[in-house]
Amino acid sequence: MLLFLCSLTTLTYLDRICISIVGVRIKADLGLTNEQFGWALASFALAYALFEIPSGSWGDRIGPRAVFIRIVLWWSLFTVLTGFVSGLLSLMVIRFLFGMGEAGTMPNSVLVISRWFPASETGRALPWMGIGTQIGSAIAPIIIIPLAVAYGWRMPFFVNGFVGIIWVLVCLIWFRNFPAEMRHITKKEKDYIEANSRHKNHQHLVPWKLIFRNRTLWALMGMYFCFQWANYFFVAWMPVYLQEKLHFSEQGTQPIIFILFVVGIIGLLVGGYCIDWIAKKKGLLFGRRFIGMIGIGLCGAAIFFASISTKANIGAAFLIAANGFYSFGVMACYAVCTDIGRNNAGTVSGAMNSFGQLGAFFMAVVFGKIVDATHNFTTPLFVIAAAQFIGCLLWLIIDPTKQLAEEDGQVG
Repeated sequence: MLLFLCSLTTLTYLDRICISIVGVRIKADLGLTNEQFGWALASFALAYALFEIPSGSWGDRIGPRAVFIRIVLWWSLFTVLTGFVSGLLSLMVIRFLFGMGEAGTMPNSVLVISRWFPASETGRALPWMGIGTQIGSAIAPIIIIPLAVAYGWRMPFFVNGFVGIIWVLVCLIWFRNFPAEMRHITKKEKDYIEANSRHKNHQHLVPWKLIFRNRTLWALMGMYFCFQWANYFFVAWMPVYLQEKLHFSEQGTQPIIFILFVVGIIGLLVGGYCIDWIAKKKGLLFGRRFIGMIGIGLCGAAIFFASISTKANIGAAFLIAANGFYSFGVMACYAVCTDIGRNNAGTVSGAMNSFGQLGAFFMAVVFGKIVDATHNFTTPLFVIAAAQFIGCLLWLIIDPTKQLAEEDGQVG
């Protein structure tokens, strides 16, 4: 199941980062300024933000299988159509529809983990979602740049769209919504999963109006709004930053991007192990806060030092470290979603990620505007670093022990 989820998020980020890998080529071909390219990137994030909560809630109600099939078919179609755009308007429309289709991937993946894994193993299971995002991002330049060099920037979008169709066939044949529905699973394993997972058959879904009364959820959404300023820089603007600010060649960005996301995989594995270990030693509250604050705080510090670095290699090294710290802390966010959400894990993680994508939307727009206005890439990195420090403080409000139903006086 972890390999299945990992493959899904690998494809998600392989498709998502494609536009930034060939961003310099797209800007040159379509005659776009940094601000205009920023709006194209932001249109994806805006749609993702708007449809993340409905897609997460949909998974809670009908199961993740149908939602996964809809998501991958939709994004595969609009990945292919990205290769046919002719200007800014068509690029923005296609990217908006692409983001609309991809929304719901992460909350439904969290929902699968809440149904399939014991509560004590959540921290070790969740990183595999993130590992997929890092694998997709790491292998993207290895696949995309040679295709773009040989056949033009449009070809990678056609290839990525085709790969998505293959994944849908696997989902149709193999994946089911609950362990009990899977073929070749023993009764002993089924009973063990159902007895120890966050998801409980006797629990009911909590109404939205009660979900959004939860103070921890609001703090979680605010924190993730800040955190995604960093993540969306890595997947959307960083290839352009490496070429236009640090003056690496297109080929020279390949090893940097690959190493950056490999370090991200290491951060996820270490963070996932520490989430469970520290929670057992020091309690759930301290464990989640400690991992979350260390991750987002050190990510902000590394981005700040990258922005003031005068040497390209040192600046790239700080960005690599920043993604490692981001990855170390990010799964604490999703762990809290399962802690407080349980049967509503899809809706809760959808709400958190929706605000995160709003942060990505503003980052994409603000980054391009600042670069065109100041003619440098340093100032927007200061803004991203500041957002991380604000998010770090919001972790002081987040309490993973306050489940939605408990806090609102309802039966969980």
